[in-house]
Amino acid sequence: MNPSDIRIGFAPIARPTFDLDLARELTAQVYAAVSAAGNTLAGSQDLIMDDAAVEARIAELTAADIDMLLVLQSTFADSTMALKLAQALDAPLLLWALPEAQVGGRLRVNSFCGINLAGHGLRRAGINYDYIYAEPGDAAALGKLRDFAVAASVKRFLAGARIGRLGEHPAGFDTCRVNHEALKAQLGVEVAQFELAPFFARARQAEPAQVGALAADLRERLDGFDDMEPAATTGTLGAYVALDDLVQEENLSGLAVRCWPEFFTDLGCSACGAMSLLSDQFTPSSCEADVNGTITQLILQWISGMPAFGSDIVAFDTAKDEATLWHCGLAPLSMCDPEVHPQATIHSNREKPLLMQFPLKPGRVTIARLSEATGEFRLVIGGGEMLKAPPAFTGTSGIIRFDSGAATAMDTIMRQGLEHHVSIAYGDHQGTLAALARQLEMPVLRL
Repeated sequence: MNPSDIRIGFAPIARPTFDLDLARELTAQVYAAVSAAGNTLAGSQDLIMDDAAVEARIAELTAADIDMLLVLQSTFADSTMALKLAQALDAPLLLWALPEAQVGGRLRVNSFCGINLAGHGLRRAGINYDYIYAEPGDAAALGKLRDFAVAASVKRFLAGARIGRLGEHPAGFDTCRVNHEALKAQLGVEVAQFELAPFFARARQAEPAQVGALAADLRERLDGFDDMEPAATTGTLGAYVALDDLVQEENLSGLAVRCWPEFFTDLGCSACGAMSLLSDQFTPSSCEADVNGTITQLILQWISGMPAFGSDIVAFDTAKDEATLWHCGLAPLSMCDPEVHPQATIHSNREKPLLMQFPLKPGRVTIARLSEATGEFRLVIGGGEMLKAPPAFTGTSGIIRFDSGAATAMDTIMRQGLEHHVSIAYGDHQGTLAALARQLEMPVLRL
């Protein structure tokens, strides 16, 4: 996602009985501050004070195809104009009220009372919104606006997302169960089902030239590539080619793949290496047909602008305040510790290639999960520091120190009955995730 492509509809409302000179000055300051922060604004600074101006601004912002609507309470006004704007423009809504100097004179703009009235009207009308109460150049307010705008863009992307589900989740892995109807109704995400047998036939017929070019590239990127069983390695690379073709043909945003046992028993190879390459190329891919895991990775990818990784949490050391993330070998290669060269390896249980082996690079990370543990969607959000550490196990692994502490994170996972997969992306994106949850009217669980 390119942040400069996010379009913020700007609608400053006012009433002519207040101090319009001050209102115009404050409006110009907000407009300048929001623009200077790198945001693209649609709509002028002209104050909206009557029905005709509301209708004109609605037409302008509809044509601009906005991602979110910013209603600035330049002065007090009743809720009529804010409601008309919100009802006409199907975009997440953020209200902004401005503090006013209390010097014993006239109440010149009465901005907060305006968003209070608007908020009541919006709530009664069943319209979701958030708000800011801050000076025009307030850094925290501009940060909140940025989080809200990115979340609004992600919400919009989700409404057109299509996840390819290859096969079914394994028996006993209810953590990977998919709820087609709820995903479509609440997030707008469509799940397209594909079966394993025809896919395997397609993978076996992958163009040899494409497979050969991919092998030549990986030979340079992975230590021990030529030590892998050739036929099985070719199977994984053919699976990558077939999956990538499927993504292009079916306009898929991500993949959820039943990786075992059939990839090993029927195709004779591992799916992990193929999914690692796809995730690294911004097609997030989850094993065990975990659709909600793929959607979480997709959200993190769009927010961070970097690949995301779906992982198990396999151990806690409360004495050291650490936890261990691990998966067989499907993490994106871009997450490798830069001081380590990644290796080609075999699956630890099934003993088939091709998998990626490396420790995760150190740095700030965000942890998330679109969870359905309660039967309804929640967004699990956490943060932590990935520590520099040697590999904990074969495959891809990392040692994390949760912001909340290892004991608290472990207790939350177990007492809440959370799914065994979490997704991570580098950077701190918790504010944007929280804004997205509010826009989706989804509860948040802090990990």
